[in-house]
Amino acid sequence: MLKLLRNLGKKEIILAIISLILIIAQVWLDLKMPDYMSEITVLVQTEGSEMSEIIKNGAFMLSCALGSLISAVIVGFLASNISATFSMTVRKKLFDKVGNLAMHEVKSFSTSSLITRTTNDITQIQMLVAMGMQLLIKAPITAIWAITKILNKSWQWSAITAVGIGVLLGVIAILMVIVMPRFKKVQKLIDKVNGVTRENLTGIRVVRAFNAEEYQENKFEDVNEKLTNMQLFNQKAFSVLSPVMYLVMYFLTLAIYFVGASLIKDALMADKIALFGDMVVFSSYAMQIIISFLMLAMIFMMLPRAEVSAERINEVLDTEITIKDGKIDKDISDERGTVEFKNVSFKYPDADEYMLKDISFKANKGETVAFIGSTGSGKSTLINLVPRFYDATEGKVLIDGVDVKDYKQEFLHNKLGYVSQKAVIFNETVKNNVAYGENGKGEATEEQIKKAIEVAQGKDFIEKMENTYDTQMSQGGTNVSGGQKQRISIARAIARNPEIYIFDDSFSALDYKTDSILRKELKKYTEDATTLIVAQRIGTIMNANKIIVLDDGEIVGQGTHKELLQNCEVYKQIALSQLSKEELDNG
Repeated sequence: MLKLLRNLGKKEIILAIISLILIIAQVWLDLKMPDYMSEITVLVQTEGSEMSEIIKNGAFMLSCALGSLISAVIVGFLASNISATFSMTVRKKLFDKVGNLAMHEVKSFSTSSLITRTTNDITQIQMLVAMGMQLLIKAPITAIWAITKILNKSWQWSAITAVGIGVLLGVIAILMVIVMPRFKKVQKLIDKVNGVTRENLTGIRVVRAFNAEEYQENKFEDVNEKLTNMQLFNQKAFSVLSPVMYLVMYFLTLAIYFVGASLIKDALMADKIALFGDMVVFSSYAMQIIISFLMLAMIFMMLPRAEVSAERINEVLDTEITIKDGKIDKDISDERGTVEFKNVSFKYPDADEYMLKDISFKANKGETVAFIGSTGSGKSTLINLVPRFYDATEGKVLIDGVDVKDYKQEFLHNKLGYVSQKAVIFNETVKNNVAYGENGKGEATEEQIKKAIEVAQGKDFIEKMENTYDTQMSQGGTNVSGGQKQRISIARAIARNPEIYIFDDSFSALDYKTDSILRKELKKYTEDATTLIVAQRIGTIMNANKIIVLDDGEIVGQGTHKELLQNCEVYKQIALSQLSKEELDNG
């Protein structure tokens, strides 16, 4: 928790110091009121007392109460400001950190867990900071100050108060031991609830198509019930605290008055009034002490969960980023648009076997290099090494003759136009979805956007939409078809006008006619750019300058379509499974 609090800025620290001063002033005012009450009690019971003196002390009491109220309001405002700003800072830092994590690092946490950490966990910390500013500081100051004021009043009253405090501390300690381990489980169960909910929403079409609503409901109910039961246990455990607090408070009051009555009875007549005043004051201070521990108990109810949340947030923030940024942020060689793999081997972190083995090839400027192979042969893995979603385990991946590890990632990604295997559509307009891929030089022009959509064969269906290019896309693109999503994703890469295009099986949802037209238009538009294509269809890649055939992570064939039909059995088998011999010969 303390480690996380280092994210407080200078402004927040200054506001916290101001809050501390105001809290001390508030405590002083609160503890001053019993003194005036004692004075009024003595004046009322003393013959010859002036009414003006009673009113004067009463006015001082009201002034203390008003001052305490004003201080409390200001502290509440400052605490809210500090906690909100703090949570914003941590949330941004966490979001930025997640954005820089490598793919395997993200997967080690799971998407649903990262969402929980960015939302629910930070909210727990924010609540603790907001309440802690007001209670965690005020309670011990009040308790210690009040104790110093009552120590010289009566050892009997002090002993009774000590017993009451001991009971409270004992109950709080037992609750902490019982509940603390369960709060970690609560946060993990929230992760699971988020995971099941996300899975259900993203796969809603499949769920409905297979009539699996009941199965999903049972799955959610199971996780939800576990979370509910865990929360119920925690709340029931903490519910013991409130009645114990009030029981101690009322018994303490009774005990003080019972002992006080005995002391007054045995005292001399001259001392009775003073003793009665001391009893009233002691009773007030004892209540202040108990209320202080009640405030601390409220914090202790929040602290365990916030502590767990802080550990989970720090776990992400402390994760070492394995994909380190390079230093090169400008072109330093004469080569342009070249991609070269030199004896590249790769295995996923914690995996025993290599996914890619000794891959070597070069794509020159303006060339189209395609990758084909059976499922699991390593095609997408190979492509993902170029934008550094993963780093090669052995060997080098070069762009423009420079190792990709030496580039600043922003500069490297500005050279690339990447279209993922699964089309990603953002909750933006069509125009903004396409302009999203512009090459970091400012907003893409209307002309660029329209040209990119035209090349990607999306003009017809987009211009039929009600708001054409200003049509709002739903998150995930659920209001358009799979083929339409792919064309918008391709247009995004085209609008960027990069040196190198990477298509990771990005034509699979297109019909053959659209696929053919799109590739022809794309070839005309990107004749000076290098294109890397991962595909399952022979028709998509048969006109590529170079086709690389992968099998079990190794290159088993490399050449043109016609060359591979003659000398690569794996390619020939894939081709014959999709096209007839006549179609292949004509191709």
